[in-house]
Amino acid sequence: MAENSGHRKLIVEVCNAKNLMPKDGQGTASAYAIVDFDGQRRRTKTKQKDLNPEWDEKLEFLVHDNDSMASEILEINLYNDKKTGKRNTFLGKVKIPGNSFVKTGAEALVYFPLEKRSVFSQIKGEIGLKIYYIDEDPPAAAEVKQETALPQAEQEKPLENPKAEDQNPEAAGKAEEKPKEEEAKSEETPKSPEDSKPKTEEASAPPPEVENPPIAYGSEKSKQVEKEKHVEANGGINEVELLQPLVRDRSRSAYDLVDRMPFLYVRVVKAKRGNGGATAEPVYTKLVIGTHSIKTKTQPSDKEWDQVFAFDKEGLNSTSLEVSVWAEAEEKKENEPPTKTETSLGTVSFDLQEVPKRVPPDSPLAPQWYTLESEKEAGSDVMLAVWIGTQADEAFQEAWQSDSGGLIPETRAKVYLSPKLWYLRLTVIQTQDLQLASGSEPKLKVRSPELYVKAQLGAQLFKTSRTSVGSTSSSSANPTWNEDLVFVAAEPFEPFLVLTVEDVTNSQSVGHAKLHVPSVERRSDDRAEPKSRWFNLIGDESRPYAGRIHLRVCLEGGYHVLDEAAHVTSDVRAAAKQLAKPPIGLLEVGIRGATNLLPVKTKNGVRGTTDTYVVAKYGPKWVRTRTILDRFNPRWNEQYTWDVYDPCTVLTIGVFDNGRYKRDEGGKPEKDIRIGKIRVRLSTLDANRVYKSSYSLTVLLAGGAKKMGEIEIAVRFSCSSWLNLIQAYSSPILPRMHYVRPLGPAQQDILRHTAMRIVTARLARSEPPLGQEVVQFMLDSDTHVWSMRRSKANWFRVVGCLSRAAMFARWLDGIRTWQHPPTTVLVHVLLVAVVLCPHLVFPTVFMYAFLILLLRSRYRQRAPPNMDPRISYVDAVSPDELDEELDGFPSTRPSDIIRIRYDRLRALGGRAQTLLGDVAAQGERLEALFNWRDPRATGIFVVFCLVASLVFYVVPFKAVVLVSGFYYLRHPRFHDDMPSVPVNFFRRLPSLSDQIM
Repeated sequence: MAENSGHRKLIVEVCNAKNLMPKDGQGTASAYAIVDFDGQRRRTKTKQKDLNPEWDEKLEFLVHDNDSMASEILEINLYNDKKTGKRNTFLGKVKIPGNSFVKTGAEALVYFPLEKRSVFSQIKGEIGLKIYYIDEDPPAAAEVKQETALPQAEQEKPLENPKAEDQNPEAAGKAEEKPKEEEAKSEETPKSPEDSKPKTEEASAPPPEVENPPIAYGSEKSKQVEKEKHVEANGGINEVELLQPLVRDRSRSAYDLVDRMPFLYVRVVKAKRGNGGATAEPVYTKLVIGTHSIKTKTQPSDKEWDQVFAFDKEGLNSTSLEVSVWAEAEEKKENEPPTKTETSLGTVSFDLQEVPKRVPPDSPLAPQWYTLESEKEAGSDVMLAVWIGTQADEAFQEAWQSDSGGLIPETRAKVYLSPKLWYLRLTVIQTQDLQLASGSEPKLKVRSPELYVKAQLGAQLFKTSRTSVGSTSSSSANPTWNEDLVFVAAEPFEPFLVLTVEDVTNSQSVGHAKLHVPSVERRSDDRAEPKSRWFNLIGDESRPYAGRIHLRVCLEGGYHVLDEAAHVTSDVRAAAKQLAKPPIGLLEVGIRGATNLLPVKTKNGVRGTTDTYVVAKYGPKWVRTRTILDRFNPRWNEQYTWDVYDPCTVLTIGVFDNGRYKRDEGGKPEKDIRIGKIRVRLSTLDANRVYKSSYSLTVLLAGGAKKMGEIEIAVRFSCSSWLNLIQAYSSPILPRMHYVRPLGPAQQDILRHTAMRIVTARLARSEPPLGQEVVQFMLDSDTHVWSMRRSKANWFRVVGCLSRAAMFARWLDGIRTWQHPPTTVLVHVLLVAVVLCPHLVFPTVFMYAFLILLLRSRYRQRAPPNMDPRISYVDAVSPDELDEELDGFPSTRPSDIIRIRYDRLRALGGRAQTLLGDVAAQGERLEALFNWRDPRATGIFVVFCLVASLVFYVVPFKAVVLVSGFYYLRHPRFHDDMPSVPVNFFRRLPSLSDQIM
């Protein structure tokens, strides 16, 4: 066991279970729970004949290794006690990964659905648990170790006669009062074969009803036996082994998806002056290689620089490296300011052909002393190390890099994390004892005041509806709202949620209250409502007490806070850590390089250039590559990984030109420029396969769509378990709270854009900042803005979806009109076969679909699809429509242009209005037929229904289908060019169009 700084205990509170499956043959069940963790086992009491048992028991487990707790599995099995039923039957199980355990104080009651042990198990219901861990001080752990020295017989004493404990409550009570340290010892003490033999013989007997008895122990042999039993109970599947492929994937080479880039590394440690040199004199080291000339920091020679320089070897135009040390001195002359003079202490040269190579995991190259060659001062040395490595070298991230401008913070590679977001639900119930201020005018005293509650969290402001207040002597003086206000809260939380009761009549504030947000109760589902509380309202100086307000407030951990467009979401996990699930795979992305990039700015006002970097986002993790300066074919060759929790998510990659590392005339950083963006949907990737592809980068500019170049990336989605991957397709996309207590579409849209603004603001405060324009472009924050181009694209998407149905209708019309007689005859034969053998219809249809899909698999797209300019209609958009799309909100264009666009929008809305009216008229005609709006038409339909019922009663159904099919497929010479009778009858039915004003 690994040594830990403190002792840790895992607490599992088995609270209750609901809607269990009756298994005792009498319509009920006597349930108990067995909890296993890290080779330890605990058991709850049996609740007799109760399908909704409540235990409320705390079970304690020792955590042997704090670091490996996240990889452990907590398993809870429910059984029906056979003493009260026919047999000891299985009621369900729950498996919870260790990475979802929270520290004490953050626990919450979570209901887990019971899982089946096999496909044929009949299981239902759920179990409510509270799981958390407690870290104790090392002295407490030492006391536990001291208690473990107790004799084995004394620790096993409560289990010598379990039947006697059931018969003797006093003995059972003494066993329950036994110190927890002795239980911990009993968990770690192995049993002898003689002691374990009676247990094997009595395996059929139910476990004794002792509260929290230790049943399994912590020896290595017993742990192995428990693991083998655990694997057998799960059909030969071991959860730890399922997680091992993920570990192996992470231990894979960190740069196997990209090319190795050779770099020349120079590590300058320190210098030593020769005899007679002043040690306090400031010196610096100068590196010269080709066109590169770099200096270290200037400092006294008795101090170390310890600086690393990395030169892109492909960009070097020289075969030698010169390292020289220079000393700075000040010369003072009379009546003149002091001047600095630099003196060379010597130079040492290196031939690049003789520089050693180093590839991790080789140990770092040890620096050595090199004697400087100098004519003026002999005996000076410099300590440095020179080697040729790659971007996988440990020193690369902190080194001065020649291709990214050196040590500029804004050009370095960084990893960012989005803040953890929660929904904060505030329920305003009512107010009491309000001290309303009197109006300044007499007429205001007669009117009943109207009140509303305003709540503010940071920049978010929401209000309740208005309610009138009667006289203070009546019960209506306590206004009631019962309204929910939902906010987006980001960790670390804003300190206070401010509530204000406003009087609309007097335009005054009645009072306010503050709620401390970090101490608000958290919940993960809707089964238990948070407790409501009364808060005092504080008025002005003349009214320190202005009444009180009744509130219910909680942080909703059962929702996933959407911070990106719903169709490109990359994370669907709930906010509460207790609801976390283990990852199903690993996503690895290699950002290799870009080619044929276009210049987006000028350098020194002479020639075009671009300084590009790449941002990749998946889930809450953002990665940013280093900026390659002044290159149109940059090569990054950086690789990153993400855990995957849902395969139906999207990876977003954007390319930008870096303008923030430079300052404008006012000293402010310039904005980064968009170059392009691509998306990769993980569900389109084959598992454990590497995709290396180049994608076109297209961006919408004021002059139209422009191709800015291509980006080359490599993607691999590694799956740890095919079973978990397939099971993900049958589970809901969003957490449970989105379905049992859904948010409205308008409210969800408001909250999503609020979350986008919070994420944008937080990332802009990082160092170096991730620009607002970058985050908004990656999150698609402008998808709600009106765009004629997007409207056309969506319209043609609908037409494309209906084209298959239209094609089938045209084919059917060709059959009906005998355009190809052999095909029509074959359809007649098929119709007869369907009527005579209806049981073959569905097998034939699904077999046909199976064969068609199997044949089409040969022609499926091998590379993951990219954003398509064709279906986006970027080439068919007019300049005015594009300018309207790129315009901000509210618009900044002149009034005449806005008037033209408004008239165009009115014309488009008129066509949509007519289409909606025609669709509504069809439904109203059908409704009018049953409401007797046209008595004659409804009377005709009534007579038809009577005759049809008699005909269908007398004539066999197969004959009706056969005759109807033959009539529909009759020869064109028997067709009539006029509309049919049913169509004429339906079109004559009245609609509500004539009643519209």
